[in-house]
Amino acid sequence: EGKDALLEWALYRAPRNDNGVVYHLSTSCQFWVDSMYMLPPFLAAAGYIPEALNNLYGYWNALFDEKAGLMRHMWDDEKKDYVRAAHWGSGNGWALASMARMIGLLPEGYGGDRKKIQQMARVLLDSLLKWMEPEGLFHDVVDDISTFKEVNLSQMSAYTIFRGVNEGWLGKEYLAAAEQMRKAAERMQNPFGFVENVCGAPTFDKPGISPEGQAFFLLMENAAGKVREKK
Repeated sequence: EGKDALLEWALYRAPRNDNGVVYHLSTSCQFWVDSMYMLPPFLAAAGYIPEALNNLYGYWNALFDEKAGLMRHMWDDEKKDYVRAAHWGSGNGWALASMARMIGLLPEGYGGDRKKIQQMARVLLDSLLKWMEPEGLFHDVVDDISTFKEVNLSQMSAYTIFRGVNEGWLGKEYLAAAEQMRKAAERMQNPFGFVENVCGAPTFDKPGISPEGQAFFLLMENAAGKVREKK
C-alpha cells in the first residue's frame, strides 16, 4: 500500500515541469541531482520505463556540466539558474549509481537507451576519476580541493564500477580504481561498523556518518563479491 501511494504520487501528483520532470521539492521548481537516484530507478522497477527515462534525461540535461564532465547540484527551473552550481561529490555519486541501476532495470526493447545511459555513465565516471586522490578518496566538492575529503563518492563510484564490469558495460581496466576506493572506504569503518567521514547527516556539509554512507558500503561490497564470483 505504501509503495502504491508513493507510485501514485510520483506519477500523477508530484509537482513537475511542462515536460513531466518531477521537482525535488513541493515548495519550489528545483531539480536536485539527488533525485536522479531517488526517482528514475523506482519508476523503472515499478514498470514505468518511459516515465523513468524522461526523468533521468531531464535531470541529466539540467545538471550535467559538459565543460567539466561533472554533475552540478541544484537547478531552479523557474528562474533558469543554478541554486547551487557546485560539483558536489555525493551528488555525482547519486547520478552514477542511478545510471548503474537503470541499465540493469531496462527491459528488452530499450537497447538504444541502455547504450545511451552506459555512455553517460562512462563520461561521468572518467571525469570523476581524474579527481580521485591517491588514497582513493574525493573532495566533497569534486574539483575544489579546499573542501574536506569524503568517502561516500568513493563507495558509489566503486559500486558503479563493480556493477558495470560484472554486467559487461565497463572494462576490467576500471577495477584497479574501484579496489582503491573500496579499500579507502574499508579503512574508514570504525569498530562499530559505521563508515566515518562520509558527507554526514543531517546537514551534509561536513564529514560524519549517514544512512546512505552505510547503504553504499553494503552495495559496494555486494557488487565486489559478484565480480569475484565470476573470476
